[in-house]
Order: sequence, then structure tokens, then C-alpha cells
Amino acid sequence: MHNKFSNKRNFFGFLSLAAVFLAAIVAVLCTSVYCVQKRERQAETAVAAGGKRSLPIYSVETTEKKVAISFDCAWGVEYTDKLLDIMQKNDVLCTFFAVEFWVNKYPEYVEKIVAAGHEIGTHSRTHSYMSKLSEDEIRSELSTSAQAIEKLTGQKVTLFRPPYGDYDNLLVDTAKDMGLYTIQWDVDSLDWKNLSGTEIAMRIINAAKNGSIILCHNNGLHTAEALPLIFSTLQNRGFEFVPISELIYKENYTIDASGRQHKQG
Repeated sequence: MHNKFSNKRNFFGFLSLAAVFLAAIVAVLCTSVYCVQKRERQAETAVAAGGKRSLPIYSVETTEKKVAISFDCAWGVEYTDKLLDIMQKNDVLCTFFAVEFWVNKYPEYVEKIVAAGHEIGTHSRTHSYMSKLSEDEIRSELSTSAQAIEKLTGQKVTLFRPPYGDYDNLLVDTAKDMGLYTIQWDVDSLDWKNLSGTEIAMRIINAAKNGSIILCHNNGLHTAEALPLIFSTLQNRGFEFVPISELIYKENYTIDASGRQHKQG
């Protein structure tokens, strides 16, 4: 009887632990899905808001076969030299978006990036969800992070990418008031999911079009492996890779509900 009771108690104990574990997995998955859906809704709600929503630039409407590839820098530099080497060999210039603590930790890489002809924009000071911040907090995040980059490079920072792709009207409007263009993307490599180099390359190759802005990360596990195929294929199709500041319109433009920038006049 004792053994039978113990076995039953152990069985129900196992079920309880399994239920807790399953609930934790569901919670993580739901949070992940929510974040993705939120980012997708941000652009779509412009129409519902009567066109009053302030939107970042996701892509650019252009007849020129130009695209921009970008790399967010927040964690590590293990693959950065390889990225720079591959871009140099393929005559590609790009845009890096760096968090202030990354800039402070790896100043030599900030200098390497600029010396190679690439540009650097701010990715905030602390990599936080900036739609949750006040205007003063936003200004502090953007000003100190831009200053850290400018101190090392001697070049004025004009581009900003919100961490996690998270933004609201206040963030976009405040950045604009500070002279910063808020930049998103229309082609997501998903390299942070540790996809294979071929999978990353095919995602980008199949989605890129005139005026596309491509999102990658400098510390993606297989990002460097994907670059040669991306560059050779798109260059063979007649595309030129340019920094984002050379792709976007700086004045006399509108942004449609999908975040695509259009030249006026």
C-alpha cells in the first residue's frame, strides 16, 4: 500500500511539474508571437489612424536598382571582421546601427567600420523598448548614443534604428526633431534565429527589390556565410548595395501606410 501510494504521489507530482513547464513554454511562445504581431501592426495602423501615425522608413520607392544592407550591433564582435572583409571583396558599403554600450566596449570596431567606408547610426543607448519611455528619456537615449559615435568617428549621426523594431509616434517625432531619420526594414534575414547561411541568403534574395532595406546582425552565427551568395546573386541581377543614407530621401517625401518612402515633386 505504501509503495502504491508513493507511486501515485510521484505520478501526480510529475504531472504538476509537466504542467508548469508546458505553461512556461506557452508563455514564451505567446510573448514572441505578440512581439512579431505588434511590429506588423505598427505600420498597418496608419490607415486606421487616418494617416496621422508617424512612421519610420521601411523601404524606398525608386526606379533605381539600389538596396541597403544593415547590421545591428549590440552583442559581441566575433564575426565583424569577416563581415567587413567580405563586403570589401564584393565592393559593398552598408550601414551599422550600434548601441552605445557596444560603442564604448568596442571603439576599435567603430573606427574599423568607418575606415572601411561604411556608416554608423545609433541603435539607442541601452537597447530598451523605447515606446515605453518619456520624451526626456528618449532624447537622452538618442543624444548620448549619437555623441559616443560622433566622438570616435568625427561624423554626424543622422540615422536611428529602434531596438526590437519597437516605436510609437512620440519616438519617431522626437527623433525627427533631433535630426534623425528612424529606419526599419522590409527584408528580415532572421539571422538571429541561427538559420543556416543558405536559408538567410535565400530569404534576402527572394524578398529584395528596388529600395529594400535589409536587416542583419553583426553577430549572427551564420550571417557572414550568407553574404557572398547574397552579394553575387543580387549584383548579377543589377542591384547596387549602398548605405541607407544614400538610399533614402532627405526632404520632400511622404511615407505610405507600409512605411515605404516616396519622393514628392
